[in-house]
Amino acid sequence: MKLIYQSRAWKNLILRPVRPLVYSRRHASNKTSDPLRILFCGSDDFSIASLRAVHDEHRANPDLIASIDVVCRPAKRVGRNLQAFREVPIASVARELSLPLHQIDTFTGWNPPTRRAQKINLVIAVSFGLLVPPRILTEAKYGGLNVHPSMLPDFRGPAPLHHILLSGEKNIGLSLQTLHPNKFDHGEILAQTEYPGFEHKCSTVPELVALTAPRGAEMLVKGLKDHVYIPPIQHVGSPHVEEGGRPLREAPKITSKDRHIDWDTWTADSIIRTHHVLGPLWNTTQSLVGDQSVERRIIWAAGFQKLGEPTRIFPDPGHPMVTGINSKSQSLCIRTCDNHILLVDQVKIEGERISHVWHAIQRHGMVALPNDTTDVEHDFAIFRAKLR
Repeated sequence: MKLIYQSRAWKNLILRPVRPLVYSRRHASNKTSDPLRILFCGSDDFSIASLRAVHDEHRANPDLIASIDVVCRPAKRVGRNLQAFREVPIASVARELSLPLHQIDTFTGWNPPTRRAQKINLVIAVSFGLLVPPRILTEAKYGGLNVHPSMLPDFRGPAPLHHILLSGEKNIGLSLQTLHPNKFDHGEILAQTEYPGFEHKCSTVPELVALTAPRGAEMLVKGLKDHVYIPPIQHVGSPHVEEGGRPLREAPKITSKDRHIDWDTWTADSIIRTHHVLGPLWNTTQSLVGDQSVERRIIWAAGFQKLGEPTRIFPDPGHPMVTGINSKSQSLCIRTCDNHILLVDQVKIEGERISHVWHAIQRHGMVALPNDTTDVEHDFAIFRAKLR
């Protein structure tokens, strides 16, 4: 499971107090293990919280955790002409904590380190994105663990936080599971927040990361202390999730298609919610270049303002209209399928900078101008075609 998000602004938030986690069933364990030599695989802020917590426990209790090696993906080329490099956030944290760091793009041909003739005996993968292969899990005496920010098996997949927000789900929980050798998020559930989870009031992924990351870290460290990874494994998944009668929801990777507005089915609230979660949404429409009709992508970079029900006649849902064309203040209005109006004042035509909506659509011939079908008397112009 890998969490995918852009902003790291959550660091500036005032975090809510972390309530004690309640598990579906508590482990009253008398199990013991060898000192743990951990291979920690991570990437982002969600996994950084777990790494810091495990490192704190290592310093406080070296008899439980003897060593930690960190694995992450290598830096990627970014920016204009791919001249800059962007490093995975957890890499700098590993260096800060003076932990051995291994940056790999694949496990093929790579073997975990051996220290003083002793092998790694537990793999922990949190928001990592690569499947840890069976040969590495088999070589580790205690297998592998993963922290997932949902009530598994609900929202199983690499983008649970995105899909929880997109669904409008107001409760969230966490799961500690074993690493499955062949599939993501199909391990045995070793600890889980009590059903139905805890309420959240977040509208963005960074906010939800800030809320769940410390709780996931707490669950992981408690699982290590309770030796939940030692057989016999006790599955503690909530039967309310698995047998609740509601279809389980998946959390696949977010793609560009998820940002493509369907004006025939998306309500005004779902459009605004999706913009908050995924960032700028998009459509295509017809642009007139000379005598040629060309399809252009419009990116709604500045988002939308929701108005009430229309007080005048508007075109069909998804067919934009520009108002105030004879004044100094023009606005783009779009009716939604639930009969609300969304107001836009800035847009971005693909390949260009963000600009005022009237300048952009005039420049690309997206509306009928006054000398053909513009209604000058009523001071509005309609797009040549419906948004696609």
